[in-house]
Amino acid sequence: MKRRIWIICFWMGMSCGLGLAQLAPTLHSELNPSSKNTRELFDESMRLFDASYDSHVHLVLRPHDGGTHVRAHYMVRESSWYALGLMMRARSNNRPADVERASQILGTVLDQQYLDPNMKCYGTFKRSPEEPGPADHDLAFTSYDPNWRQFIGTTLEIILIEFPGRLPTELETRMYRAIDAAVSGEMQDGRLVPSYSNIALMYGSLWDFAAVHDNNMDWRSRSQAWTEAIYGLFRQHCTFNEYNAPTYYGVDLYGLALWREYGSTQRMRRLGRMLEAALWNDLANFYQPELRNIAGPYDRSYGMDMSSYVTVTGVWMRTVLDAAHAPLPAKATLTTSQVADIWFAPHVTLLGTHIPNSALIKFRRFIGPHMVHRRIDPLRVATSWVGDRAMWGGEFTSMTKDSGGKTQFHPVTVQWSMPGGAIGWIKVIRSPNIDAIADPEGITIATHGDVSFRVFTGKRQSKISKASWVLPGFIAEIQTNAKSFSTSQPTDCGDCEDMLYSGVRSIRMELHPDRPHTSDRSAAD
Repeated sequence: MKRRIWIICFWMGMSCGLGLAQLAPTLHSELNPSSKNTRELFDESMRLFDASYDSHVHLVLRPHDGGTHVRAHYMVRESSWYALGLMMRARSNNRPADVERASQILGTVLDQQYLDPNMKCYGTFKRSPEEPGPADHDLAFTSYDPNWRQFIGTTLEIILIEFPGRLPTELETRMYRAIDAAVSGEMQDGRLVPSYSNIALMYGSLWDFAAVHDNNMDWRSRSQAWTEAIYGLFRQHCTFNEYNAPTYYGVDLYGLALWREYGSTQRMRRLGRMLEAALWNDLANFYQPELRNIAGPYDRSYGMDMSSYVTVTGVWMRTVLDAAHAPLPAKATLTTSQVADIWFAPHVTLLGTHIPNSALIKFRRFIGPHMVHRRIDPLRVATSWVGDRAMWGGEFTSMTKDSGGKTQFHPVTVQWSMPGGAIGWIKVIRSPNIDAIADPEGITIATHGDVSFRVFTGKRQSKISKASWVLPGFIAEIQTNAKSFSTSQPTDCGDCEDMLYSGVRSIRMELHPDRPHTSDRSAAD
């Protein structure tokens, strides 16, 4: 109780110093004991954290991530997430050893921060201690990741707010200084824009927190302007620029939850709640609960089947859906694809899931086949057909976006339930600038050049030609003016097949899911 009074008085003092109507952050005393789903999610993430922790280095090891057998490296960002989980578990279960471990981890994480203000990477953190420091001409996201400022910085923010006085004073001082360096480094870098939604939202919270703590009027004014700029972009079409992104929507929700819980003004908290509700409602229109997936197209996505890889959005949804119905692998292991994203669970657990009832209904029960038509910005429109056995989507880009290489952009997507209940999928993996429009019967594609598709059916047999793809539980009839057609077996997906249409100007995909199978998805899960 004394600690809670202290932190409220601290924020009241900052309010008086700034002469602004500021709010004390919302505090969360313990895990919600009545939420079985949330408790299961938190416990599963901590089980995997505990199994990955190296007590000699005080960091967590990188998972094998889908059996790729990559040499393990330590993960600095995810170790900070573990520290948050340990502090939560210690408070909930009275485990002093967890606080000691969290202190050791946080000290190691802070040791990885770049603190030379003359470097472009100033204020961010190494991704792994083995990572060599960047040279003057090294590029962001190649030699270092500038976004670790926000991911780690906001985690430090949460710990400082929620657990005042639980850590050594010297460590808390270092954490505040690390946040200041992260904010200063981002301001100096000048690379971040409000349309980079997931990072921009986190930055808004971190900047607001640092401004209040430091009693910095300039930061206060500029952070409020940043918040308003994000809102101004959103309200144009009620969309974020990184549209329909299963992983990054989850980070958007995290940033908005930070606004909602810790924003220093009533307006910031109100905007957080409002944008969070709007995002959940939009996402729910694309969701098919019987397929446990969000329909495409995806501006950014690491996979095509949310029941086989971990997404941060799936982690949020697990708090309101049981393991059999959430869009997550039913039992995550350290070889599950993108499994490190389940380590976001402490943040989700602590901040709480605020899903409007109108969206929650759609997450729990399929409302019936429907079209979704959403303008993303003046140039881009997403269209999706969400059916009872299959769904597909296309993005009209006004011929401004291509796909391929390392891009996470998937302008054409199809998912369906195969016999036995597993998900089959189709996506465009490479194309020149492209326009794609979905309707209840299929997808129309316009482009100029070569288009490559990838089909996943597991080990089930398919019959593929230029004019038709006969797949397990699904048929695609193809009309195109392509000059040539070929198929190949990709080296990075043994259960996939790639199809190349060369010299394309148009493709029409007529899509036909089979009648319902006698065994549904629940039988396979």
